[in-house]
Amino acid sequence: MRPRQQDEVWVVYRMILRGEPFGGNVVCEQREWEAMESANPGHRLLVHQGIKTEQEAEKLARGTAGDAYRRGTSKQTLARPEPTTSAAPPEPTG
Repeated sequence: MRPRQQDEVWVVYRMILRGEPFGGNVVCEQREWEAMESANPGHRLLVHQGIKTEQEAEKLARGTAGDAYRRGTSKQTLARPEPTTSAAPPEPTG
C-alpha cells in the first residue's frame, strides 16, 4: 500500500455503453479520472467528484454513505411466505 498524499481527491463514475450507464459504480482518484477522460472522452459518466477520502468514495459508490453503522448484527433467516392459491381471481374494486 502506498502512502496517502494530502491532496488526493476521489471520484465515483460509471461506464457508458451505447449511450447508457452500464455496470456498477467505480472509484478512482481525480487525477486518474482526468487521464481517462482526456484519453477517451465521453466513455464514462461522472457520478460524484471532490470526495476527500477513498472510504467515503466507496460508500457513495455502494450507495451506503448515509447508513448508520451496525455493530454486531447477525444475519437472520427470514421465513418465506407460503404461496397462496385461489380458485377465482380477486373481484375488482371501485
